[in-house]
Amino acid sequence: MRISTSMVIAAGIVALAACNKKTPAENQASEIQANSENQAENVSAAGENEAANIMNSAENKANAVKNESKNEAAAIKNEGANEAAAVKNSASNTTDNTASTKKK
Repeated sequence: MRISTSMVIAAGIVALAACNKKTPAENQASEIQANSENQAENVSAAGENEAANIMNSAENKANAVKNESKNEAAAIKNEGANEAAAVKNSASNTTDNTASTKKK
C-alpha cells in the first residue's frame, strides 16, 4: 500500500512539474495577453474618467444656466413689484389730490 501511494504521489509531482514548464513562446504569449488586458483596462478607465468629466462639466453648466435664469426671474419679479407699487402710489396720490381739491 505504501509503495502504490508513493507511486501515485510521485506521478502527481511529475505531472505537476510537467505542467509548470512553459516554453519561451508560451511565456511570451502570456506576457502579450497580460499586457493587452492591462492596456484594455487602462483605455476603459480613461474612457470612464473622460465620461465622468464631461458629465460633471455638463452638470456645472446646467446649474449655471439654472441659477442665471432664477436670478433673471427674480429681477423681473422685483421690477414688476416695483412698477406695481409705483402705479399704486400714483393712483393713491391722484385720489388724495382729487379729494384735497374738492375740499377746497
